[in-house]
This record gives sequence, structure tokens and C-alpha cells, in this order.
Amino acid sequence: MNDRAVLEPTAVQGSVLVAGVGASHGLGAAIARRFAAGGYPVAIAGRNADKLAATAAELAATGAKIAHVVGDASIAADVARFVAAAEKLAPLAMAVHNAGSNRPAPFLKVSEQRFEEHWREHALGGFQLAQAAIPALLKRGGGTLVFTGASGSLRGKANYSPFASAKAALRALAQSVAREFGPKNIHVGHVVVDGGIEGDRLLSLRPQLKDDRGPDGLLNIAAIADAYWVLHHQHRSAWTLELDLRPWAEQF
Repeated sequence: MNDRAVLEPTAVQGSVLVAGVGASHGLGAAIARRFAAGGYPVAIAGRNADKLAATAAELAATGAKIAHVVGDASIAADVARFVAAAEKLAPLAMAVHNAGSNRPAPFLKVSEQRFEEHWREHALGGFQLAQAAIPALLKRGGGTLVFTGASGSLRGKANYSPFASAKAALRALAQSVAREFGPKNIHVGHVVVDGGIEGDRLLSLRPQLKDDRGPDGLLNIAAIADAYWVLHHQHRSAWTLELDLRPWAEQF
């Protein structure tokens, strides 16, 4: 058998949905940009209408086929609209759950509301996207479903109890869905982002961090997006379930 043929992706190109897109210099936008540059029609979704519209306009200006939908990834009706928007572009080939925030606080100062908010954004949001996207992927004959994880998916640090518990739940969800739907030709991936991301969200809060960490001390958003591209194009004889990404200088 020709090795080159083995390495060719089995999936037919379709649309890509990225749920959790905000500012242009953020991971969600970078994933959308990577797939748009590769010729995929892309639907982007997020809660901030102004940021989402600006990012969509920037992507469309490159000639990409783009749709954008404002909504909350933890709400089933909104996620159904996300998938429908992607399907209008082309049959859904890939869905990415990238939504959710991280608001650290000492455990005894964490309110029940704050704890539940993290769970809804990460765990429930991942559940909603999976339930909405999987039927479309099955109809198409297969595809890819990727969840953005974090260091907290694997271990709970002090002051991060809401985030870590929610991300651990998302990781378990990804594992369960992968075992159920992998045999049905759906590639499920969980990406552990282990380190600070060089994007607007982090640098707006800690502008000196990039200089403090030195060259390539933070995760480059385009480099992370390349990893999502690779996951989608892996041959199904060698699929990755969990992929961890971190800067070369990061301690782990």
C-alpha cells in the first residue's frame, strides 16, 4: 500500500463550526482563520456581538466564506442555531468547543453561582455542542469534534476549583463521547492547553507577561490553531484523543 495514500484524510471537506470566538487576536478566531485559509467555510459563534462581528468581517475580507451567530454555547437552542448556520455553508465536517472563562478565587470566597457559571460554560457547553453537532456529523458519515481543555483538566490548583472541576468534567465528557462515536467515524479530540495563551484576553489583564516569559514563553495562537488543523486531518488509523500543548519553557 502506498504510504502517501494512507496519510490522506478520510473526511470529505465540509464546514467548520467554532463556538467560543471573540476578539480577532484570540484562540477561537485563530482556529477559524486557520481553517478558512485552508479553504473551509467557517461558522463562528460567541456571546459578544461586537467582537464577533468584527472578527467575521476581518475573515470575510480575506475572501473566506464566513457566517457568524451570536449566542451562548451552554443553551441548547443557541447551539442548534450555530450548527444550522454551519450547515447552510456546507455539511458540517468539524465542530470546536472553545467557549468558557476562568475567574480564579480562594475557595471559601467562591459563590455557588460562580461555581455553577464555570460548569455551565465548560461542561454543559461542551455537552450542548456535542449533542447538536454529532447528529450532523453522523448524517455526513463522520467528522471531527474537538474540545479545548486546559491544565485544570488534569489537576486542580489552589484558587482554581470552579475552573478545574468544570474542565475535568469536559475532559471526561470528551473521553466518553470518543469511545461511543469513534467507531461511527467521528474523531473526538481534547486539547490540553497547558500555559498562558498569547492573546488579547491574557495580555489585556497582564500586559507585561509576554516580556516576563521571554521569546516563545507563551502559547502562540496560530501555532495552537495548527494543532487543531492537524487533528482534523489525521488518518483514522492513527487518531489522537488527547493532545497537550505547552511552551518549550513551561514547567510541568
